[in-house]
Amino acid sequence: SRMTKALLEKDGLNWRQKLPPIPTVPVSAQTRWSVPSAGAPGANTPPATAPPGEPGESLPLGWAEPYQTAAGTERARTLKEEGNELVKKGNHKKAVEKYSESLKLNQECATYTNRALCYLTLKQYKEAVQDCTEALRLDPKNVKALYRRAQALKELKDYKSSIADIKSLLKTEPKNTAALRLLQELNRA
Repeated sequence: SRMTKALLEKDGLNWRQKLPPIPTVPVSAQTRWSVPSAGAPGANTPPATAPPGEPGESLPLGWAEPYQTAAGTERARTLKEEGNELVKKGNHKKAVEKYSESLKLNQECATYTNRALCYLTLKQYKEAVQDCTEALRLDPKNVKALYRRAQALKELKDYKSSIADIKSLLKTEPKNTAALRLLQELNRA
């Protein structure tokens, strides 16, 4: 708890995000930290990461969880940025792979909308709709998710749903010119 207090003073409430990623421990090394105790469930299961201190030292409940989450979040952010760079270069297929890896570690609204953009470019409209729906589950008023889902639904010829998404978007941003333009196209369709 002294270390937590020191980190809080130094880095503020987001001190966990500033921790370095956890190095992976080879399976051969993990077995050394496994200390079987008679009849304890999971006694022979090695931990996913090496705990600090001596083998067999008891750890506070939930020790690894925030630490692993912080490392996972950082890795997810890096993968998302790599995806963003690939989109700038026009390599949408590779970007989809990076975004997919990122989403396995951390489900983030922006990553879903970014991957949906790639799917739109690749004419994979059903996948784009799914990603936008996931993004909207995380943030129901996300403008990009509503707009991109409306675009994908238009391509799938589901005009009614597409118009509904655009109308939801316009409630949040009534002067969104791209959305107004898409609504005009939909009304003509």
